[in-house]
Amino acid sequence: MPFSSNALIVLAASGGSSSKGSGGLGPLIPFLLIAVVGYLLLVRPARARQRRALENKRAVEPGVEVTTTAGLIATVVAVDDEDGTVTLEVAPGVHSRYVKAAIGRVNTPPEPVVDDDVDTGETDTSGETPAGTGS
Repeated sequence: MPFSSNALIVLAASGGSSSKGSGGLGPLIPFLLIAVVGYLLLVRPARARQRRALENKRAVEPGVEVTTTAGLIATVVAVDDEDGTVTLEVAPGVHSRYVKAAIGRVNTPPEPVVDDDVDTGETDTSGETPAGTGS
């Protein structure tokens, strides 16, 4: 006789499992930590990049230099919001129409570097010699 009636009663009373208690949320904590870290490292930065890309594409206006997804660098001549196209000047006098979604990046001009050490050409009229020069 493989099972006795006492063994079946004990199994039924213990909920069908013969192991110890599960311990609550203890085993789930590593999985929750992995999910939170994954969200912080992967999902959030991707959403921020998408938001910045959308803002850049909305900033397209005539006179702005853009790069298309194919790598073409051109200047925006006209924007047609009704059909979602832009007219780009790829060379002087050469205009092409592109779908607005083909704009990969809006190129911002670099900030001019201001060098404070540049000699302005003014002479020192105070009559004093600079320190360190022996005259």
